[in-house]
Amino acid sequence: MPYQYLDDVATADIAFEAWGKTREDLFVSAADAVMNVMVEDLESIAAAHKRAISLQEETLEMLLFQFLQELVYYKDAEQLLLRVPKVAIRNQGGFLMLTAEARGEFLNPNKHRLNVDVKAVTMHRFKVTEERQGWKATVVLDI
Repeated sequence: MPYQYLDDVATADIAFEAWGKTREDLFVSAADAVMNVMVEDLESIAAAHKRAISLQEETLEMLLFQFLQELVYYKDAEQLLLRVPKVAIRNQGGFLMLTAEARGEFLNPNKHRLNVDVKAVTMHRFKVTEERQGWKATVVLDI
């Protein structure tokens, strides 16, 4: 599991650190961490529906922030729980471009054992850093 929850960061929110060898691995890990806050068993989310995600930002931090917000948006707007198995990030014209294909299914309380509802990704202590062994992000979620 390439993420861990942090107990001592926020009292009314949930914080986690995610990591990966590449930027793309980091994004996949962070997406799983967000979804795992909401759904106890990630494997219970079948890949029945697809959503294309395409984002552009100036910094990696803002790209990750917007990417995670997209997952929360789909959960709120469509009741769609999404996992992202693969992300592509490239530099283009001074921007970072992300493309991904998210897969999942509509929320079903009889199938998906729910934990808590994530309202938003916050900027509080939000950070992306390049480490010796890859990339790491710290994220606080408003629940």
